[in-house]
Amino acid sequence: MILDIVKFGTPVLRKKGERVDAITSSVRQLIADMFETMYAYKGVGLAAQQVGQALQLTVLDVRGVTDRPSTIELNGRPADVHAFMPLVLINPEVTAAGPLVAGPEGCLSFPEIFAEITRPELVDVRALNLEGKEIEFRCGGLLARAVQHEIDHLQGILFIDRMDKQTKEDIKPELEDLQMETKENLKRAKPQPQEHNP
Repeated sequence: MILDIVKFGTPVLRKKGERVDAITSSVRQLIADMFETMYAYKGVGLAAQQVGQALQLTVLDVRGVTDRPSTIELNGRPADVHAFMPLVLINPEVTAAGPLVAGPEGCLSFPEIFAEITRPELVDVRALNLEGKEIEFRCGGLLARAVQHEIDHLQGILFIDRMDKQTKEDIKPELEDLQMETKENLKRAKPQPQEHNP
């Protein structure tokens, strides 16, 4: 099922996710729905917060991007990125393993807003997969950027928090418009109290 992606200004985007203690049928269904949603919106990553769930859970798939390569290493050896996709990360931890590099980023919760963000070029990742097994890998390129972007979401951190002051100033009008639109939509979505006739 394709889920609604929440936009900037929705409180859940600022919530740190709860750890996933068990991979229940409802968690499996959420993961399947998140993949379907991510593909429908042509994203490469989606965090649970972006579909209104404050959980330590994200899904990724970088196979559709050909102009921004990704790398992955298992046990210190290069591996095939495509063979590792699609990727589910539950309760993930990330550690910087390379120098800082700037690169373009967008976010499904910030439609039409893009900016250069500086992040480590390589990261080491540890997480549980869909089967609840621990996985560890080092990744670089687009995958490293996407993993860091999504793991930020799980901590309630947004890519605008990583922008330099000038960039944030440049996109301030778009951010304010988006936030206002989100607040209006949230107001409209709230059920109105029913009037009771005596």
